Amino acid sequence: MTTDPRTVEDVIAYCLAKPGAQETYPFGDHVLVAKVGGKAFAFIGQNAPPSVGLKCGATEEEAAELRTRYPSTVSVMAYLGRYGWNNIALTAPVHATVPPTELAELLDASYDAVVAKLPKSRRP
Repeated sequence: MTTDPRTVEDVIAYCLAKPGAQETYPFGDHVLVAKVGGKAFAFIGQNAPPSVGLKCGATEEEAAELRTRYPSTVSVMAYLGRYGWNNIALTAPVHATVPPTELAELLDASYDAVVAKLPKSRRP
């Protein structure tokens, strides 16, 4: 497993290496939805431009803080944005991208937030 995801392939490998992670395609071949315990923790858009949708905080304010820091890369995720989900572009000018180490932390946090809400019987 890569420790600092930089590409869409790295993000997919990072997510699927998580305990109990499952690869699903409920919206077609262009969006991989990484799930744990039947619940999504990452929406990975593989069409150009590639992106990943993640749970970014317990509140809308926490998710908004990330959008403020990376205004050209991070946006409110369609349909789920009001629940603290952001869409993070994986291709952008280097100065505007979320650093790979921070992206790994965001992937971990999204996974952990979903696992924490699962019933104990469905946790990996």
